[in-house]
Amino acid sequence: MSLHGKQILLIDPVARHETELLMRGLGMDVRPVSGVEAALEAVSREDFDMALVDVGLLGSGADGILARLRARRSVPSILILTGEESVRRAIRALEQGADDYLVRPLDRGEVVARLGRILEWQHAGDRAVHLQEELSRKYLVGNLVSRSEGMQRVRDQILQVAGARSTVLILGESGVGKELVAKAIHYNSPRRDAPFIAINCSAIPVNLIESELFGHERGAFTGAVGRQKGKFELADGGTILLDEVGDMDLLTQAKLLRVLEERAFMRVGGGREVRVDVRVVAATNTDLEDLIRRRRFREDLYFRLKVIGIFVPPLRDRQEDIPELARVLLEQICRDNGLRRRRLTARATGALLRYAWPGNVRELKNVLESTAITRTGEIIRESDLPNRLSANPNPATPGGRTRGGATLREMERELIRRTLARHEGNRTHAARALRIGVRTLQRKIQTYGIRMPSSSGRRPAVVRA
Repeated sequence: MSLHGKQILLIDPVARHETELLMRGLGMDVRPVSGVEAALEAVSREDFDMALVDVGLLGSGADGILARLRARRSVPSILILTGEESVRRAIRALEQGADDYLVRPLDRGEVVARLGRILEWQHAGDRAVHLQEELSRKYLVGNLVSRSEGMQRVRDQILQVAGARSTVLILGESGVGKELVAKAIHYNSPRRDAPFIAINCSAIPVNLIESELFGHERGAFTGAVGRQKGKFELADGGTILLDEVGDMDLLTQAKLLRVLEERAFMRVGGGREVRVDVRVVAATNTDLEDLIRRRRFREDLYFRLKVIGIFVPPLRDRQEDIPELARVLLEQICRDNGLRRRRLTARATGALLRYAWPGNVRELKNVLESTAITRTGEIIRESDLPNRLSANPNPATPGGRTRGGATLREMERELIRRTLARHEGNRTHAARALRIGVRTLQRKIQTYGIRMPSSSGRRPAVVRA
């Protein structure tokens, strides 16, 4: 098996640089650390193909490094690095959970043979089980960047609710990572081995959403040539995420309420009840209480969904997370695109901290991805970042006001107005640029009473839904 691109955690205070050079020469991506705590911090944030541990770091029992690494499930294989004088100690480590050992000075051929064999074992077996384990590790709560008080609260709430079957309502602006929170709830729950299915309620036409959720029978409508299972049936035993639930029409809301209360439904055009065991997690960036006042959302459904509520703060309110979040996202982007590791300078990180991030984590990831791909060097400087990052400072004063005195609501209104103007009033293009649904944009236009110059430029016109 090729070792190229394999993620190796090197825990070696003895001959770290020599070992690192050899591993990199074989094409592996090496993360060197010197001690146990640094290693545990690394595996709480990333997945590795293998860890290489110096024999001098070995301890015994539950407090030993082998047991602590195994408990994290982020390192499927562990090798011990030892000298001739400590081989017996390395052999004893095999009984404590290590997979193999290498004797210094390291021989290139021996390294290739032993690591290749272990990686073959690691990838043998059922691929579906392997994929499920990878997903479970990826969405462990420890992987959430949570240095800020707001995200620490989110992390604690996930741990509190993961084991329950109660419905959860996740609130937060577009792009803050509501789906990531929903996946963390699922993959930290007893349902982790069952399906997780997400459906975006704002992206499905009203006349099709019932069929998408509950399925249909043959002949139920034009084009229904056979029985089709809906998302609830496909998610049986697992979790379903209803994203942008505020955009669901009232008729479908009534049917969803019945499913939540009775755990049963009928397919469109069907006459037989289908019973399912599904945990429902809903998410929205909309003020549902405002929709209730306007009779566009059922109050009974709102209370049924919000048995447990989790608010995900916007990125501008969790500045402490930005440096670490940017590092984690950059590493993920480089892995996914086959790029060498990129690093932000202190001034570039400062620019990220000063920016308001109206698109939240999604916008941060897009900025980093475009920059990493277009930059050829390993270092990303402030001058490599988009110009807008220096033109839109982060809100800095209490009460939701920016340095210029505008409230966040006023900032959002102005952002929508400018985006509509840039796209000549085309709501579809503007919604795509803002990364929100068209119906969400229409609702915000009405809420803010946004007016734009008409095509003649003579008199303002209200942009209507």
